[in-house]
Amino acid sequence: MTGPVEARADRSGPTALVVDDEPQMTVIIEFALQTQGFSVLVAHDGATALHLLRTRPIDLVVLDVLMPTMDGLSLCQRIRARSEVPIMLLTALSQQDDVIAGLEHGADDYVTKPFHPREVALRAQALVRRRRDTGSAIRVGKLVIDLTNRTVVLAGRQLNLPYTEFKLLAHLAARRGTPQSWRDLLREVWGTTDLIGGRDVVKSTVYRLRSRLAATPDGAGYIRTLRGVGYLMPDSLGDAPEGGSR
Repeated sequence: MTGPVEARADRSGPTALVVDDEPQMTVIIEFALQTQGFSVLVAHDGATALHLLRTRPIDLVVLDVLMPTMDGLSLCQRIRARSEVPIMLLTALSQQDDVIAGLEHGADDYVTKPFHPREVALRAQALVRRRRDTGSAIRVGKLVIDLTNRTVVLAGRQLNLPYTEFKLLAHLAARRGTPQSWRDLLREVWGTTDLIGGRDVVKSTVYRLRSRLAATPDGAGYIRTLRGVGYLMPDSLGDAPEGGSR
């Protein structure tokens, strides 16, 4: 059986779906979001959340990691498989492994408990604004990134990228010609600045993405490593890399 659902405020602003099995927590988050102009839907279990996503227009999901029956990470993965809606995780400080797993499965940001309600609201605003400000497609050489449909075509071939690798590729393409440090990428792609092991997470994701691109004809050279600086997608693929490409 699905849990109770509540909807408040008018639909003039963005709509957030708050998913948490603790009623007191949902009340706190709901009020914080309403102060920033959000309409709020509340679900206390994963089944209700999925039903709302199928039947209501949702601009943001705020999702607790620890829930019975269907935990937040499983729900995050199921949401991302069918929707590009921004997802913010709520997690305890001791759940760093869950944070990494959530971000790898498509979450856009996370907030650790205990948190200030206004921080949640401001982060929520930023996620929705970033989503709405994003253009529909980016073209670099033979690479076409469709941001709306989350597809990547390289030299006429479609690549099926995991969500985090897609976000990484889109971020580098949108800022082509400008080096991005691993801290820049951690903040913009993973939505954090203090993730334990963050540098290694970025490095391994770049490696996997680069390997997928290089496996396609004409796919080499789209991601360059600038030693001591960061990563770069060049404006022109004819530019010589500086500091190697590993």
